[in-house]
Amino acid sequence: MKHTFRLGAAAAASVLVLGLAACGSSGGGGDAGSQEITYWATNQGQSLDHDREVLSESLERFTEETGIKVNLEVIPWTDMYNRILTAVTSGDGPDVLNIGNTWAVTLQETGAFEPVEGEFLEAIGGQDRFMSAAWATAGAEGKAPTSVPLYSQAYSLYYNTELFEEAGIDAPPATWDEFVETAKKLTKDTDGDGKIDQWGISTEAGAVTNGAHHSFIRGKQHGGAMFDADGQPTFNTDAQIDGVAEWVDLMGTHKVMSPSDAEMTNGADAVANLIDGRAAMVFNQNPVKNFTARDFEDWGVAPMPLVDGNATGDRAVMSFAAGSNVSVFKNSDSKDAAYQLVAHLTDTEEQVYLNDAYTSLPTVADAYDAEEFQNESAKLKEKTLADHAQPMPLVAQEGQMETLVGTAVKNLFAQAATGTVTRADVERALTDAQNQMTAAQ
Repeated sequence: MKHTFRLGAAAAASVLVLGLAACGSSGGGGDAGSQEITYWATNQGQSLDHDREVLSESLERFTEETGIKVNLEVIPWTDMYNRILTAVTSGDGPDVLNIGNTWAVTLQETGAFEPVEGEFLEAIGGQDRFMSAAWATAGAEGKAPTSVPLYSQAYSLYYNTELFEEAGIDAPPATWDEFVETAKKLTKDTDGDGKIDQWGISTEAGAVTNGAHHSFIRGKQHGGAMFDADGQPTFNTDAQIDGVAEWVDLMGTHKVMSPSDAEMTNGADAVANLIDGRAAMVFNQNPVKNFTARDFEDWGVAPMPLVDGNATGDRAVMSFAAGSNVSVFKNSDSKDAAYQLVAHLTDTEEQVYLNDAYTSLPTVADAYDAEEFQNESAKLKEKTLADHAQPMPLVAQEGQMETLVGTAVKNLFAQAATGTVTRADVERALTDAQNQMTAAQ
């Protein structure tokens, strides 16, 4: 029996602002006891084919152990949210699916996903197996979550060691002021034609999500927050304005970021700039797979710089707790099999295999003992997630926030590419985003 789930008011508003109309559908699980389930996976690897290869090996082990066949479909991130919304509104979806962890609360509000409690929670071995920062992304506080952390990520500073050496820079910057000064030293006209061809930093400034992520991080470091304790938006506080202004100033004021980055929407392009020597630094969650694909070895990794190098608590946030979670549709006809699949994907050995293959991080604590995660990049991200990361706001309006604030930052970068951006410009942009958010509530 299939059910159509009614979107909660907040979730429906989030869907409206995101502009994510239904555009497809997929068959759900088979008859009860059929021992055949459907799994929608997100693109985690270098390509969809790479994901199919990695996941097929894991799912073959699952089938051998349980006798349950899994029909796998790997879906690009650009399509996944639309596909999920279609499945939610039609009731015709997979048994198990991956979600971006920032979607967890919005999707929880739909009522379409199985709460992780009772038999489900027991099947995965309980909450205590998971890293606390990862588990915090599973759903709204005070409610049974409706997703389970699967892959973790965190932002770090990656840099081109050859360019650092050429500039006589011995160590990566630890504070924001040091970062700006380092970026200035690394912004150069290397061929003498009067044009800068090596930039201090590169980023996908034209990507809405990028703007939202860095607004969250930089705002936290200034003592800000996207929402107050009552769930009301606080985009235009002094702290949030300061954080966004210093981010946009990298292009508009300090001139250490190429104006062409204002049109960049893919983080892989920023990483390519680092590899090719067109930029010396990037802030990224998972560029190691790109380095490996290009046989690039001249790279180093460091924590994200802080406004105050001695900061603690919220002001010491270096990343949001990024990653992907896995959920079970409430209308699955094969819930026991679906629970078993989630348990398999979060088994310690499978966590090591999957996250090593994707150069992501495990969500279960025991997996960090594996030799695959003893390298410098993984150890740094483990510490960041444990001590310096928080989930994006755990509110149903999180999707709206990302769209409105991210678009405001994107537009500010577009302005910085051709002129100047003042603090007053930043305040107006964030105030407009907040007014739109309030009007939609």
